[in-house]
Amino acid sequence: MSTSNTKGQITGGRRQAALGFIFVTAILDVLSLGVMIPVLPNLVKAFGGGDTAAAADWNVLFATTWGVMQFFCSPVLGLLSDRFGRRPVILTSIFGLGVDFLFMAFAPSLWWLFVGRIFNGMTAASFSTASAYVADVTTPETRAKGFGLMGAAFGIGFTLGPALGGWLWTFDHRAPFLVCAALALCNWLYGFFVLPESLPPERRQTRFDWKKANPVGSLRLLNSRPGLLGLAGVGFLFQLAHNVLPSVFVLYMGFRYGWSPQVIGLTMMASGISSIIVQALVVGRVVKALGERGALLIGLFSGFAGFMVYALAPTGVLYLCGLPLFALSGLIMPGLQGLMTRRVAPNEQGQLQGANSALMGVASIIGPSLFLLPFAFAVRHDATLHMPGLPVLIAASLMLLATLLAWAKARPAPTLEPQSA
Repeated sequence: MSTSNTKGQITGGRRQAALGFIFVTAILDVLSLGVMIPVLPNLVKAFGGGDTAAAADWNVLFATTWGVMQFFCSPVLGLLSDRFGRRPVILTSIFGLGVDFLFMAFAPSLWWLFVGRIFNGMTAASFSTASAYVADVTTPETRAKGFGLMGAAFGIGFTLGPALGGWLWTFDHRAPFLVCAALALCNWLYGFFVLPESLPPERRQTRFDWKKANPVGSLRLLNSRPGLLGLAGVGFLFQLAHNVLPSVFVLYMGFRYGWSPQVIGLTMMASGISSIIVQALVVGRVVKALGERGALLIGLFSGFAGFMVYALAPTGVLYLCGLPLFALSGLIMPGLQGLMTRRVAPNEQGQLQGANSALMGVASIIGPSLFLLPFAFAVRHDATLHMPGLPVLIAASLMLLATLLAWAKARPAPTLEPQSA
């Protein structure tokens, strides 16, 4: 892309500074979410009197509601970022995340937690809009590497976050949420004073079109480019399978292996370290040697194999053996995003990410019931069924389907020029 700074584009050192900010933003965003992962299910469980199955049922309601809000609101936020720029959407999303954590910190009942999840679902677009930001400031040839940077941020956040959350939980059950709210506030202030805009006015949509902003209109974009719908299907299956992690893994590891929140946090920390290693040392080399398609296929099959280990491991030690294998699933998003962003124009990147987030919302609607209800059933019938890993086997099946679809549909495509609104 052009690097002329006379029209507001990010150039030279400012481009590197912008990528650095997005990297920090993504880390803080995922760090705050990582802190919540080992804590929120246990807080829900505490509100429910310690009943694991009841906690699973409540988490279905929470996660499904969040997914519904994201399904309807993400396309609007994506198109807003194409029309008015990435910066205001990112800042709004970070602010919404902070408000959500304050609700959770002071919630006197489960219904207050529910209100917080509604508000967060309405504004949850910081990571997806950050992906559009990365597409703005990278070339098609370096885009997979840029998305690999996002993956590294994801890994760092999930390395430190769960361990921090488990540690804070030992002092006070509300402390993790207060820390997350403070992190979100710091992130918002940093972005307000530092973050430059990545999408100059002449590369934006000329008007905001509600026909494109609704979920159906946003998803039409996926059917308007060759191969894009198939890739979106791969992403949907991956996101649906990935929902098993936040949905049941804290409850699953606690039930099957008897691990405490602190041990679970350390396990997630080990998973995050493995992911960072993959992003730092593997993604670039694999993309260079095998292309974005090769990276995507290796990542999907590794995710399938890792889930199989997680589901069938009878002991905690064998479960840990699956961590390095599953870490290779970090190849999925750099490969998939690289292939998808080549198929849309610069002023459609936000709409693309909005459509992807809408599909993520659908996955978040379906995922909790798909995984938590079988888990609750398995827990209630453990004496006869002996299959607490049932939901993880379902996730493995979805990853295998995604691998087969990617084999058929993942093909290179030329990069498009800006499209009129």
